[in-house]
Amino acid sequence: MRLVLDTNTVVSALLWRGTPHNLVNAVRARPAALFTSPILLAELEDVLTRKKLAATVVASGISPDQLMQRYRRIVTVIQPAPIPPTVLTDPDDDHVLACALAAKADFIVSGDRDLLALKSFREIPIVTAAEAVRALSGQ
Repeated sequence: MRLVLDTNTVVSALLWRGTPHNLVNAVRARPAALFTSPILLAELEDVLTRKKLAATVVASGISPDQLMQRYRRIVTVIQPAPIPPTVLTDPDDDHVLACALAAKADFIVSGDRDLLALKSFREIPIVTAAEAVRALSGQ
């Protein structure tokens, strides 16, 4: 199974022990793969160094650089082609869609309302982390 996670899902997976964290663990335990792009990695790095997350990052005992290294070890970085504007309310979401298209993803995983409202993009389902965990476990 091939997955692309939006940035907020990745942040949740790296910093907390909820469903996104469980999803990343499930991916590592199964024949599944995570994909990202240079733009999504840059966005992740920006988010992890924001003041509003500083206390949480410090509490994790791992620096933003170490969190990035940890994530880079489990993802495949691809260079997607640009796509026409799709998520007009949040154009940054188009980077997630472009990455999923280039990765030939089976699922886009997001908690973002704008992405979830699409339900799919070019026949790639857009699901929550919980739905992705269920799909990985065959439920």
